[in-house]
Amino acid sequence: MPLSPQELLATLDRLGIPAETFEHEPVFTVAESRPVKARIPGAHSKNLFVKDKKGRFFLITAKDETAIDLKRVHEAIGASGRLSFGSAEQLREFLGVEPGSVTPFAIINDTEGRVTLILDANLMDHERVNFHPLVNSMTTGVSRDDLVRFAKATGHEPRIIRLPAPAVQEEEPERVAV
Repeated sequence: MPLSPQELLATLDRLGIPAETFEHEPVFTVAESRPVKARIPGAHSKNLFVKDKKGRFFLITAKDETAIDLKRVHEAIGASGRLSFGSAEQLREFLGVEPGSVTPFAIINDTEGRVTLILDANLMDHERVNFHPLVNSMTTGVSRDDLVRFAKATGHEPRIIRLPAPAVQEEEPERVAV
């Protein structure tokens, strides 16, 4: 049975991790969450639950406005072949959260260690980082070091990687008839 937000926050407290939680209207996308995030200090995230060709699952957590090249990110994280998104059923089964509530805190529900946590170095450049505490109607802020400590306490060794940005496509030069 997945943990509730209150059980997650109690776990953070037991681990000695200071956390500040804000309640707000449910938000489902980065764009939708901008007004909420503007009121909460620290870096905010976007989270991608993906799988590779061999059926390995990854939770990629990046700074909210980071552009991620889904055609190249598999190389950076050591995945086998291009990535595809995990299904809502797999998300519920492995991380115990609903679509729109994906968060690195959900690895607490991955008791079998089936998901690899990838943290983007651009996000980890910030002292304070914010995530949903298992539901998208709340946001919890912790220090980046405490996020890593939390992940390790759940049996997950997070991999901090600078994710590749999408390649900039050069425009074709104008052809002029001579």
